[in-house]
This record gives sequence, structure tokens and C-alpha cells, in this order.
Amino acid sequence: MSALLAPSSLILTALADGPRTGYAVIRKVATLSAGEVKLRPGTLYGTLEHLTERRLVKIDREEAAGGRLRRYYRLTATGRASAPADPSTGAPPRLAALDGLRLIAALAVAVHHYTAYWALDGVHTPAYFLPDASRVTIYGFLGVELFFMISGFAICMSSWGRTLRYFFASRAGRLYPAYWTCVLITAAVTTLLPISGHIPQRVPLSWTDIGVNLTMVQEPLGVPAVDNVYWTLWAELRFYLLFAVVVVWGVTYQRTVIFLMTWMLAACAAVWLDVPLLTVVTVGEFAGYFIAGVAMYLMHRFGPTPLLWLIIGLSWWVNLHRLEERVGPHGFGIPVWPAVVIVTLGYVILLLIALGRRGPGWRWLTLAGALTYPFYLLHQRIGYTVIRYGYELTDLPVAVLIGGTVVLMLGPAWLVHRYVERPFGPRLRTALRRAAKPRAGSSATR
Repeated sequence: MSALLAPSSLILTALADGPRTGYAVIRKVATLSAGEVKLRPGTLYGTLEHLTERRLVKIDREEAAGGRLRRYYRLTATGRASAPADPSTGAPPRLAALDGLRLIAALAVAVHHYTAYWALDGVHTPAYFLPDASRVTIYGFLGVELFFMISGFAICMSSWGRTLRYFFASRAGRLYPAYWTCVLITAAVTTLLPISGHIPQRVPLSWTDIGVNLTMVQEPLGVPAVDNVYWTLWAELRFYLLFAVVVVWGVTYQRTVIFLMTWMLAACAAVWLDVPLLTVVTVGEFAGYFIAGVAMYLMHRFGPTPLLWLIIGLSWWVNLHRLEERVGPHGFGIPVWPAVVIVTLGYVILLLIALGRRGPGWRWLTLAGALTYPFYLLHQRIGYTVIRYGYELTDLPVAVLIGGTVVLMLGPAWLVHRYVERPFGPRLRTALRRAAKPRAGSSATR
């Protein structure tokens, strides 16, 4: 299928603003897809019948006009909840609670980075200044695990009905404009305002290093990252490549479940057989979190089933089994049980969202969710610089410096979102979709 979305998704979108006749739906779908999708009557009414059976659409009324019967269709409550929210992109409805969870994960990671592993004054780690708080905030690294679960949920949600070229164009448009900007900003700050002492990053970086970083594949190429947090992007990219298999196949409940079970077995086999290449391909120790997120979205879309509960339960058990490896290297000889509680709580919260507990519908949560990506990209290395200079130039307590830096970093994150992501993300998506569109006479279908 060369369309942006499956016909069912486009029909749901076309009916989102009120009842329409079949002919009006055909015209609306053509408008929504910029002329790329022209539904034939047979396809339209067959799809409407299918959507009616699924209780997503119902007949609103019938009118006689010019000797012919005109039938109007409208969305049911279930159909309205399933309809894409953005008619121009087919984007699924945003879940405010999911955005709020993203914000919590981002803040946890930032506080973790600011209170561990680097020499705040050039000599002492933050634990020297905040010995009690650091033993708690050190668990903030688990925000990464929560990010991966949310990513699994969100990617499955946004990929439903998409073709491969739209899937990759969407991902590139989402990731790269903000990433390129943040790489350059971070490189500029570290060059103009260098700090000495132990920091978890190699400096200075060459122009070649920075150039390779712009590709987002610096890790497999063995090039140091401009910011240490970029390592998670390589895990995300591998997840996208794996899920692209489902997109090519066609994202359905059955196919996605088969993919998840196969992936789970392959990831476990990679550990058991100790095959490094297979570990890299299956996303190693983080596969279970992506798998859990995808399974929870299936539960959100189709309702809970014993098989989905089994997949989620197995992923939870595998993740807990491997937590000790994640906790061990993080210093202090910290106990594992708080990490178990935190990961389990993350599962519970995302499950509640999947099962329809959407939580507060505060609009600011949507903005907060949008800021988390640029905030995550900018916070660590620039935050170290802000805290170090703040410590040297002011008499503010370390706790105030760290808390103030967390809030301060939301400012540049908003600027990147407002002036880079919002204007340039859609343009890049559109350009990539057009570039990948088969030319007239081509035998390619995707």
C-alpha cells in the first residue's frame, strides 16, 4: 500500500468532525492524503462494513435525495477514541499521561547525571556535597528503562497503518532536526566554556568527531559522542530497524505478537549463547523494555488478552533478572531492591495508561512531553558547565544549583522545540516522503 495510512484510519479521521455520506468520505480522504488516496466505492463500503462490525462506526441517519437514499455515517465513542487526532498527518491521539511519564523519566535521568559520576568542583563528586540525596537520586538512571518502554508503546501506536517510507520519514523528521541542533549547541558550549576535572566524556572533540555525531551512528563507528547521553539513541535506532520488519509485513495484532515473541526468544538466546552480534541486533539488555511497551500498546488498542499478559509478564521477569547488571557498576554498593520497585512501578503506571486510565488531561503535559527529547539531548554536558560555573562564581548551595539547572535547561529545550522541531520536523518528513515516493512507471510499491 502506498498510502499514508490504511483506509480504515483515514475513514475514521474523515468522520472525526461529524457525520458524512460515503461520497463525502471519499472526498475528505482525498483531501487528508493530499490526493494520494482515492478510495473506490467498493473499498469504502467494505471498510465501513468492517468498521461497523468492530463498533467503531455506525449509521447516523438516512435521507432521500433526488430519488436516491443517502446514508450518513458517524463515529461511535470507541471509534472517536481510536481516530487519529491530526488529520494532516494521521497522528494517533496524544495521551497526556504518557507525556507526563516522559517528563518524569527525563527529570529522573537529569537529576541522576547531576548528582553522580562527575567532579562537581573539579575534585569531588556530588556525593561529597549531598551524601544522603545521592544515594536516592542515583536510581534516576532507570528513567532510561522507562523511556524505552514508552518508546515501544509510542512507536507501535504511531506506526499503525503506515508504510515503510512513511515510517522512516516520520522517525527521521522526529529525531534529526532537534538532534543536529543539540549536537552543534553542545559542541559550541563545550568549546567556548570548557571545564576541567573528571567528567564522563572525552574532550576536546575534533571536527570529524562532531561530523560523525551528526549521523547518530557514532557508537557503532567507534567515535566518541559529543554528549554521553547519545548512547541511548543507538538502542532506539536498532529498535526502529527491528520494528520496520513489522511495518513492511503490515502492522496487525497477530503479526506484532509473533514479532514480539520471536524477538524475546532471540534476545534471551543472545545472552545464553553469548553471541555479541546477536546481542547487538536484538538490542541486548534493553529488548524487554521495548517489547513490554509494544505489548502494552496492543493491550491499549485491542484490550487485555492472556497472551499479552504473558508477554508483559515475561518481559518484566527478564528485566528484573538483568537489573543487577545495571545497578552493580553505579557505585555506592547500592541495593538492587529499590531498582526492582522502580521498574515494577513503571510497568504498573504504563499498564494503567494502556488500560484506559489516562490520568489528568492537563494541556501543559503535552508540551512537557514535547520538550523531553531536546531536554534529554541538551541537559548533561551543558548542565555540568552551568553547575560548575555556578559553583565557582556564586555561594549558592549545591542542591539549589542542581535544582536550578534542571529548571534552566527547560529553556533551551523549549527554544529547540519551538524554533527547530515544530517548523523543520514536518518539512523533513515531507521531503523524505517525496524523495522515497516511487516515480511514475516505477514497479516499486513502497
